[in-house]
This record gives sequence, structure tokens and C-alpha cells, in this order.
Amino acid sequence: MILRRVARPLLASIFVFGGINALRDAQGHAKAAEPFLTDTFDKLEGIVPESVPRDPATLVRLDAAVKIGAGLALASGKAPRLAALALFGSLVPTTLATHRFWEIKDPAERANQQTQFIKNASLAGGLLLAVGDTAGKPSLGWRARRAAKKAEKRAEKALSK
Repeated sequence: MILRRVARPLLASIFVFGGINALRDAQGHAKAAEPFLTDTFDKLEGIVPESVPRDPATLVRLDAAVKIGAGLALASGKAPRLAALALFGSLVPTTLATHRFWEIKDPAERANQQTQFIKNASLAGGLLLAVGDTAGKPSLGWRARRAAKKAEKRAEKALSK
């Protein structure tokens, strides 16, 4: 459908652009994310495996790779539901790390960060729609239920003979 061919690249564009920007200035993005990451890792001490990187710059680069890869996949229609889910998973911590408007005292900066937070919440809504978009095909759940019913009927038929 033409709508998907237009909407997916439009939705994906901000993530590809943001991922490229993060790679270009990984240290700057890491500095912005560091307080959130430190706080999060402190709260999850003992839960997050030691093998998970804790260096903010490394995490920013990993997040950028997810944004670029999943953004390109969504834009091109390759595994769009999985790509949208990966982008959603990337967007939530990014938003919480960089748009903490509730901690800002300056009214102008607070309003700006609140706007960015709400923009990201809106993008999250679009991504959730993309996650659920089966492109007109029956969902996996529906197909599984249908297959189970067919198998049950075949088993009943076989047992009644």
C-alpha cells in the first residue's frame, strides 16, 4: 500500500538522522546520557550482567547503530514490525536520558525539553502502530489459534474413527 511506502520512511528518518548525529558526536551524547546511565546502573546493581557495557560512549554508539540499522529496515520495509520494536526500545531510554524536563529549573529550557519529551512520546505512538501493522495479513496470534483449531478438529476426527 502506498501509505506504508510513504509513512515508514518518514517515521524512520528521524531515527536514521539521530543515529548518524550520535555517531558524529558520541562524546557529547555520552555526556548528556551519563547521569541517567549512572543512576540506572546504580539502581539495577546485581540485576544487569557485568558483561553489559557501562561506558556511556559505547552505549551511545550501540544505540546509534540500532537507530540506523532499524531505521533503514523500517524505511525499506524489511522486517518493519521488528524494526519498529527495536526503535521503540531505543527511544524510551534515549528520551528518559536526554529530555528530563522535570529536573530543569529554567522555564524556557524546561518548556523546550518538555516539548521534545512529548515529541518522542508521539513518535513512540507511531512506532507502536508500526509494530502492530500486519499489512493486511492475519496476525501471528490469529494464525496460531486457527492452526490449533484445525489440529484439534483433525485429532477429533482421527479419534472418532
